[in-house]
Amino acid sequence: MIMPRGQQLLLPASPGFIWGSLLAALMLDLLPLGRVPWMPDFLAVVLVFWSIHQPRRVGMVAAFVFGLMLDVHQAARLGQHALAFSVLIYFAIMLHRRILWFSVPGQAIQLLPLFAAAHAITIVLRLIGGGVFPGWSVLLAPALEAALWLPVSVLLLAPQRRAPDPDADRPI
Repeated sequence: MIMPRGQQLLLPASPGFIWGSLLAALMLDLLPLGRVPWMPDFLAVVLVFWSIHQPRRVGMVAAFVFGLMLDVHQAARLGQHALAFSVLIYFAIMLHRRILWFSVPGQAIQLLPLFAAAHAITIVLRLIGGGVFPGWSVLLAPALEAALWLPVSVLLLAPQRRAPDPDADRPI
């Protein structure tokens, strides 16, 4: 694949950093902040990020397992988040080459429908199971997740941007 002009060549991501960031995002989702409908799903954003940038290391199995962990913690219907995360990661992996050609704000716009679809799946499954509609403020969550794409991209790509052995003779 030919890189777009001006894009920096990145170092490979450390597996420890990938899984550590996923566990940190899971811990953010597990914080007892009071579950409000508009709260963004940090784990979904980080899962999508790594499935786009490292699709061979983070895939649908990881999304399913993290979704089951979130279902157990939130006492939701078992498989509700697992299904939503699996569908989200499937489409993210399917589109990952196209998404990487956009700038980071363009990537966020491209991912907004995916985040909205994941939330729609959880809402529909909740309603089928006899739950109540969480309110229209739930429409804010995908927009906040898309807005989080910029800081998450900067934060998670920072360790890969450093030069392996910087010196004055090598520009990379």
